[in-house]
Amino acid sequence: MAPAQNQITSKHVAVIGAGPAGLITSRELRREGHSVVGFEREKQVGGLWVYTPKSDSDPLSLDPTRSKVHSSIYESLRTNVPRESMGVRDFPFLPRFDDESRDARRYPNHREVLPYIQDFAREFKIEEMIRFETEVVRVEPVNNGKWRVQSKNSGGFLEDEIYDAVVVCNGHYTEPNIAHIPGIKSWPGKQIHSHNYRVPDPFENEEILRAVPILISVPQNNLWMHSEIDTTHEDGSIVFKNAKVIFADSIVYCTGYKYNFPFLETSGYLRIDEKRVEPLYKHVFPPALAPGLAFVCLPAMGIVFVMFEIQSKWVAAVLSGRVTLPSPDKMMEDINAWYASLDALGIPKRHTHTIGRIQSEYLNWIAKESGCELVERWRGQEVDGGYLRLVAHPETYRDEWDDDELIEEAYNDFSKKKLISVDPSYYLENGR
Repeated sequence: MAPAQNQITSKHVAVIGAGPAGLITSRELRREGHSVVGFEREKQVGGLWVYTPKSDSDPLSLDPTRSKVHSSIYESLRTNVPRESMGVRDFPFLPRFDDESRDARRYPNHREVLPYIQDFAREFKIEEMIRFETEVVRVEPVNNGKWRVQSKNSGGFLEDEIYDAVVVCNGHYTEPNIAHIPGIKSWPGKQIHSHNYRVPDPFENEEILRAVPILISVPQNNLWMHSEIDTTHEDGSIVFKNAKVIFADSIVYCTGYKYNFPFLETSGYLRIDEKRVEPLYKHVFPPALAPGLAFVCLPAMGIVFVMFEIQSKWVAAVLSGRVTLPSPDKMMEDINAWYASLDALGIPKRHTHTIGRIQSEYLNWIAKESGCELVERWRGQEVDGGYLRLVAHPETYRDEWDDDELIEEAYNDFSKKKLISVDPSYYLENGR
């Protein structure tokens, strides 16, 4: 890909979702000169970060007729990324030490994140571009590279419109993935997916089995690690692969989520196979449908807000003609090479979009292609170090750390860029 020689153009773009990905994408598209219409089925911005004590009417979220709740946040959730790394690069996620109603901790509660997102939307006047309580029901390509978007508002009114491009930003933490367990239909206990967990009270004094896809280091108080489940039985017993048997009152499925785009019609071109959305060039563009269709938010990584920013800058630049994509054939070659590298490393298909430790490398590649600032050194190091602390000290990693020099570097960086109005020492001294 190279800088384009074509005339810069403005496109009419639909953005699906008004969580952080949709808001950041809408801002970057407008900054590039595009006209934007955002679609959000809820009444407010925030997406996943809008906490509600409500949950799906089906605790396993298997019933297609169930009443659905978008958010998967539980009441006591705290961020697993430090705030200085979490924020958008030109709008830092600053602690409010002067307001007792706010959570000034470095790893704050989810209730601190939503006001930050709302502040971002207000600061950049993004809400004026969004149609709230409007659900996108169908997206499909039409003639001349255009896209038809059909939507339905809260009153049931259907809208049918044509756009130059569509950017999908609807997130991927809403449609639970349920593992198949032999014998589970006759097992008598309660079952729930973590998507529908909110508070611990309903499980008081119970024996809980937490089904997880992989084993990680976790707090050990009142918690025992077992091997993979083999079978369950109607007497309430659960048998593991190592032949150990336990009895439990409830099973909580912490088995992740599915990518889900029920509104998208591409005549079978785009597929979801074992959590791999394919084919996608750099997790963003489907070659045969690019640049009219793009995805912002698919990869799993630590600095997600910055990922939204860099991915959407790329999408905006490609749509304007300032940057060009490789040919569809070249993009497919790159995709197939990526898949082959995963196979060679023994990485399962379901982890195709798990970026992990190469997040800075991935984002810097896109940043260079689109001509924007690279990821700051301190930002990537903070997140990597935080995950190492998580593994070593899962109960305390959010409140005890050893990277003060990175925190100082972050706030000095904010000061140099004139993103804070006080001396960095104010944040450094109050945050300790």
